[in-house]
Order: sequence, then C-alpha cells, then structure tokens
Amino acid sequence: MSDSPEEKPLRTTSFVIHATRGLIRDPNARRKTMFVVVLVALVLLFSGSTFLESALNPREHPVWFILFWLICAWLALTALLLAVFDMLMVRTAARKAERILRSQLPQTETPDSPRSTIDE
Repeated sequence: MSDSPEEKPLRTTSFVIHATRGLIRDPNARRKTMFVVVLVALVLLFSGSTFLESALNPREHPVWFILFWLICAWLALTALLLAVFDMLMVRTAARKAERILRSQLPQTETPDSPRSTIDE
C-alpha cells in the first residue's frame, strides 16, 4: 500500500455520522435495520437463556452477564427508537400529503365545512 499525499485518511467519526444520517433518511433502510436489530436481539435473548446460560452465570461471570444483557438492552432500545422515529416520519409525511391535497382541491363549501353558513 502506498500512501500518496492526495489520499485523505478515513475518519471513523465522519464515516459513522454520514452512514447513520443515510440510514435515518431512507425509510427502507431504516425498516430493514429495525428488522435486523430486533432479530439479533431475539437471537441473543434466546441463546442467553439456553445454551449460553452456563457461560452467563451471574455468580461465576458477573462481567459477562452484565455485558451480555447490556448489549441486548442496547439493541432493543435502538430498535425502539428507530420505530418511534419511523412512526413520526410517517405521520409527518401524511400531514404533508394532506396539505398538498387540500391545496389542490377546489375550495367548495359543504354543510360539514366549518366556514359555511346555513341560511334559514
């Protein structure tokens, strides 16, 4: 590998920020990430309760036990926050679409409309 003066070193922080920003902005990628994170958390939960039970004994290996369950909680919280963010984005998109549709429809007064007056 030759280090030419034109190449910039990869900045990890910058890469993580840009990757996260792209993940958050794309709804399909966000939903696939939620699915994968929940799947990984469930696999960890199942494996920690079954065949990793002896390795995660809190009396023998307290550090492994705490670390394992912190990872499971972190993954669950990540999926939860992505889901809440996705619901907020869907709600925002629905409101925007409703505003666009209302602006495109002709403004006719109907009896259900709050601006109409009933002549008696």
